[in-house]
Amino acid sequence: MDDVIIRQFSPADAPWLVRQHGEHYARDEGFNDTFGALVAEILDDFIVNHESNRERGWIAVQGEQRLGSIFCVAAGETTAKLRLFLLTPDARGRGLGKRLLATCMGFARAQGYRDMRLWTHESHRAACVLYKASGWQLVDSRPVHSFGVDLVEQSWHIDL
Repeated sequence: MDDVIIRQFSPADAPWLVRQHGEHYARDEGFNDTFGALVAEILDDFIVNHESNRERGWIAVQGEQRLGSIFCVAAGETTAKLRLFLLTPDARGRGLGKRLLATCMGFARAQGYRDMRLWTHESHRAACVLYKASGWQLVDSRPVHSFGVDLVEQSWHIDL
């Protein structure tokens, strides 16, 4: 994966990102269409309202092929939120997730955030292993019914 470049998100990436999230979570977790709609809403808000000096998104690319994404958004004056972390199936298991996470966390530190948080699901086992290995702490876990399926929702936190 040495030829993979991590570049800034562009609004032109949004349709791909919505489609990837919708297809991946429908196929692998049985999510309904409300998840893709949520991702589209998050991206629309980011494109229109993000503060470019405090918030950023990245897309991992290999040649012309997009492989993944990660976003850092403000969740307060000193707290950042990790969002839309995704790797395509072909990109998994090669260290790209670790690179994306390091890019996002490094940006948050450089912008003066003191801590970060994220929301995910217990079923995202590989991501949760990566979070834990990177120093994140699981702070809350609870059963929910979202996107048409029963899930265990998790909140994670890290001091930067």
